[in-house]
Amino acid sequence: MSYSLSRLSLWMIIAALPLCWLRALPDTAAIQLLLGLIALLLITRQRWLRESALVLLLFIWAVIPAKTLLQQTAFLSAAPVEAVVGIEQLQPQSQRVKIRIESVAEKRLFPPVYALIAIPGTQTFCPGQHWRMKLRLRPVHARLNEGGFDAQRFALAVSTPLTGRALTWQIVDSRCGWREKVMQKSRDYFAALPWHSVILALTFGERSELSSETKALLRETGTAHLMAISGMHIGLAASVGWLIARIFQPCFRASWIEYRFPLFSGIALALIYCWLSGGSPPALRAIVALLSWSLLRLKGRNCSGWQVWRLCIGAILFFDPLSILSDSLWLSAVAVAGLLLWYQWFPLSGRFIGKKRWLPLQLLHLQTGLFLLLMPLQIFIFHGVSVSALLANLWAVPLVTLLTVPLILGAVLSLPVASLSQLLWWAADRSLALVFYPLRQLPDGWLTVSQQALWLSPVCLLLLFAWRFHWWRSSPFTLASLCLALLCWRLHVRQPEWRMDMLDIGHGLAVVISQRGNAVVYDTGNRWAGGDAASSQIIPWLRWQGISLQHIILSHGHLDHIGGLESLHKAFPAAKIHSDLGVSGHLPCYQGQNWRWQTLNFQVLWPERPQKEHGNNQSCVVMVTDGKWRVLLTGDIETPAELQLVRRYGEALRADLLQVPHHGSGTSSSPPLLRRVAGQAALASAARYSAWKLPAERIITRYLKNNYSWYDTAVAGQISVEFSKDNWRVLSLRAQIMPRWYHQWFGVTRYSS
Repeated sequence: MSYSLSRLSLWMIIAALPLCWLRALPDTAAIQLLLGLIALLLITRQRWLRESALVLLLFIWAVIPAKTLLQQTAFLSAAPVEAVVGIEQLQPQSQRVKIRIESVAEKRLFPPVYALIAIPGTQTFCPGQHWRMKLRLRPVHARLNEGGFDAQRFALAVSTPLTGRALTWQIVDSRCGWREKVMQKSRDYFAALPWHSVILALTFGERSELSSETKALLRETGTAHLMAISGMHIGLAASVGWLIARIFQPCFRASWIEYRFPLFSGIALALIYCWLSGGSPPALRAIVALLSWSLLRLKGRNCSGWQVWRLCIGAILFFDPLSILSDSLWLSAVAVAGLLLWYQWFPLSGRFIGKKRWLPLQLLHLQTGLFLLLMPLQIFIFHGVSVSALLANLWAVPLVTLLTVPLILGAVLSLPVASLSQLLWWAADRSLALVFYPLRQLPDGWLTVSQQALWLSPVCLLLLFAWRFHWWRSSPFTLASLCLALLCWRLHVRQPEWRMDMLDIGHGLAVVISQRGNAVVYDTGNRWAGGDAASSQIIPWLRWQGISLQHIILSHGHLDHIGGLESLHKAFPAAKIHSDLGVSGHLPCYQGQNWRWQTLNFQVLWPERPQKEHGNNQSCVVMVTDGKWRVLLTGDIETPAELQLVRRYGEALRADLLQVPHHGSGTSSSPPLLRRVAGQAALASAARYSAWKLPAERIITRYLKNNYSWYDTAVAGQISVEFSKDNWRVLSLRAQIMPRWYHQWFGVTRYSS
């Protein structure tokens, strides 16, 4: 039974898709059962059964790299390992080095695994060097909240599942790689230019030097994709290589002039550009796609656009099945598919095609198609869309692709001729100034949207196709009914009366109580150099949920509880702040304060009176109730304050849910408090790799012995509690809301360092 490459590619795509939503990878026994089923299906005479066997076989092929990566992660993080590593990339801003682990205990590691390690001491590293290191590694364990960046999925998609530090290091090969030498030589020429950071990103894929202002501008104008060396850049390099070959071909003998030389020349320049970019995953995927298309050209196969698309995506997934987890692959694949669909179903009128004076209209038509068809995916991935992207890309894309990148490639190729290279670097810098000046004049175009917008996207696309195929004329009632069904289905999703969410912010605390599109936040998480929990987790979560913040309660003055206050108040300036910090403009938060918000009552139980000190035992303890269900928020109180609460309130401390005091420290959660509260569930905010080893194991055991169900963000990710009139339920993001194999707890135990 023979199959076309296009058909095999389609089966490969279908086989890899389950990796996106599988709750757990099949174990060895399940794989053996699948192999037995495949053998049975292959001996049948039904074609569709044999094709099903092929899809199952390709599924196993896709699962094997995922299982191998997890096994390698568990092995490398179980204990310190002696390894030979190659230096891949320096990350000076985060003080880390990306390494490629090539062998462990003199045994070759295949495929190699990548890790990010802290730069040891004052040691100087250089990409391309090889070192012998003793490494203490741990699996990546990202904070997991709805609306936040999925760092754990990203880490597995790029085969970098480990972080850690070097305990000892010894040089094996001190020579820097050729790419590093080319980079240093180039930087000598363009380092003083105004747009040197953008040139560095476009040439070598190094975006660490881009300023926050430039990153914000690229994001707001929807042009950030221009800085990531991917399919468009690699394809352009291949086109430049093809054009150079065609220019020189007239100098050859007639018998030498054929299509292969320009094709190979384009592939060579694309490979050079991929090498310059550091072999980033998007660039490597583009090379696989380019080689697949080139193979078709060399074989003389005449394929449709859709067949070429299937072959390229299928080839990428065959060689790297885990790339199905990559957002960049989804964006690239959907963009190309969208353009094929756009030009087939929404083509320009013939009188506007092939005439240079209509080039602006042709570019506008192309950008409109990308904007409309990519919008649902952009909202899903980035939780927003740039309304100025259409105009910005209309200007920036042609200039960068047709002017800046060719100048950069010319500058690199002419490095031996210093004067020419310097001139080309200067010209590339001036072209970037021409790109960015109009972008700066555009108003802030980034529109943050909530998850509800996802359900409107199918309706918008349906209306677009209805207009193209005249369904509004031929089947108006069917079209209207379908649109109403989509809208009503979303409107009738059952919503809880109110909910409480403990966000996964690592070490710190952030609890959101929400009802009817509004929220109260209890504590704002930690702050660190260059960021805080509010900017990275709390604000994206609120906006993704479509929630407006009305009140902020600060338990006490420690940084891991108030670190995000400035960012949160800047995003929601109308929100009232309750605290016992003595800050002007803050509403008081001490015993006796009560207020009603929506249908909920907030009662402050502790501290007794305004305090000069703002330590753990002065935490603002709040009881939240709807009249039936009760939640006790305790901040960081310790045993002395807990015992005073027990003596003062007695039975009035009873609650259904208890926020575990002080992240589960051994100095808190005293037995009298647990018995008096008599709750059913305990929720703790904790980091997996806690420097203080929180929550303490004996505290977890204490809660379990007192008949509490235990939940903590280190294990569960975001913890959500939904309250209705008759009951309430606890949901965790890792286990119930979004259970995926790549979100689970990998490798070492809770307290491994």
